[in-house]
Amino acid sequence: MEPFFMNCHLAGRKYHDADEVWEELKVGTLLQLKRDMDNRHNADAVAVMYKRPSEDEPYCIGYIPREDNETIAAILEMGWTDIFECRIRKVNPDAHSEYQIYLTIKIKRNKTSIY
Repeated sequence: MEPFFMNCHLAGRKYHDADEVWEELKVGTLLQLKRDMDNRHNADAVAVMYKRPSEDEPYCIGYIPREDNETIAAILEMGWTDIFECRIRKVNPDAHSEYQIYLTIKIKRNKTSIY
């Protein structure tokens, strides 16, 4: 079991590619976090990406909310790009678009630990 880091909603869902892959976004779906250094709206932007197994390029389905992204952004900038495990925790298609998808983010255990 991976150590819990945080839960949050997926921000900006309606402005990105979530509609293109909506039917594939289920509870438990594994997502990737990617630092977006060129985001003009948020200096600490962290994109949430979904990758279809049959395709090379991932879809940006939204972002970690502004109020929750500073620590994740800093860790990703330090080069720890694979430290987080991000999965869909809840999907509510009837909610406002900013609250349709909730995420759980955990920290992966270090498999190379000497302990």
